[in-house]
Amino acid sequence: MFTEWLRKVTRGITVPVANWLGRIGLSANALTIIGCLLTIAVGVVIATGRLRLGGWGLILAAGLDGMDGTLARQTGKPTKFGAFLDSVLDRVSESAVLLGLAWWYMGQPGRVEEFLAYIAIVGSLLVSYARARAEGIGVECKVGLLTRVERSVVIIAALILGLTPLALWILAIGTVLTALHRMVHVYTHTRDQPL
Repeated sequence: MFTEWLRKVTRGITVPVANWLGRIGLSANALTIIGCLLTIAVGVVIATGRLRLGGWGLILAAGLDGMDGTLARQTGKPTKFGAFLDSVLDRVSESAVLLGLAWWYMGQPGRVEEFLAYIAIVGSLLVSYARARAEGIGVECKVGLLTRVERSVVIIAALILGLTPLALWILAIGTVLTALHRMVHVYTHTRDQPL
């Protein structure tokens, strides 16, 4: 899985930075909140049409987002609430970026990109909800092509390279297909099991 590979590749950076953040007294939950607020600010930047700047800002925000779990593990303080907070604020962050794009495209000719951004928001929420609900009934559900990390990479690259219409097509279709993939996955693991 791409997410695990990325964690391994960036471990040489994230662990020392997380250790430093722990030494200065920053908690993982505080870092989660800071990362979310930064991403919301990036969404506002995107809404004003500064897409490339938004892409660079998302690199920083994504770096912080990936750091909170490492910080919690390095300080020996991972908590159930921290995991919950991270998951909820991840949904807020991703929605803020896509809403920023939808807002920008509302002022542009045509409505296709705006519509695609809305589909991508719903699709990304369905992907996350499918996993959470599956795990709530005891089925691990990390399958699918466009998990959160992949979606982040697509949107960052598109913003920086000026390819947001293409990215919105990929995200709109890919998130819906990923949610459907997860539904099929859960069905094949639970179809004959009583509630």
